[in-house]
Amino acid sequence: MNPITEEDIAQFLIHTPEFFERHAQLLTAVQLTSHHGGRAVSLQERQAEMLRDKIKVLELRLMEMMRHGNENMLIADRLLRWSRQVFKVARPVDLPAVMVSEIKSQFNVPQVAIKLWDVAEVYAEEPFAQGASDDVKSLASSLTAPYCGVNAGFDAVQWLDDPQAVASLALIPLRTHMSTPAFGLLVLASPDSQRYQDGMATDFLERIAELASAALSRVRD
Repeated sequence: MNPITEEDIAQFLIHTPEFFERHAQLLTAVQLTSHHGGRAVSLQERQAEMLRDKIKVLELRLMEMMRHGNENMLIADRLLRWSRQVFKVARPVDLPAVMVSEIKSQFNVPQVAIKLWDVAEVYAEEPFAQGASDDVKSLASSLTAPYCGVNAGFDAVQWLDDPQAVASLALIPLRTHMSTPAFGLLVLASPDSQRYQDGMATDFLERIAELASAALSRVRD
């Protein structure tokens, strides 16, 4: 006859819950080690501790979800204010500069730059239409989503006022449709290496790209 194992006992208790009804005294007689201080506690007390620990974990998760929700609401509000300022621009030639200044102020981004190509002839000599190399244009068109991560020596970083201060950045391609080549690149940079991280969510950066691309169609007509 095979000896009774702990698994056998566990299965018996699981499938025979009335056992503790018939032997209720065991709930207080069985002594377990508490995770809080190492003292001996009854089975009932140990179960209560486990429930309190689970509740604490759930409370922390709820607080984290609420924090993320509040942060998303703040970002959405900033995106709305940025969009409003862009929509108010009367002259197409002023759009790139307004986009840059408003991203800096609304999203607290230390350094921002934008370059466009394939613009209308009347804007071809503007500063925003100068300085994008073929490598940058190729990189922008290859991005299917904003790049976020460390400064890996991208040529576009040289568009910024202080390239040496860049520890992390976001490269946001501008295009009319996902299937078309990019016609511009928006660069957001920070001295904080954690500000833009590989693998971070890019939903709001993608919304900025969509809105900026639509608004900048005015300098391409």
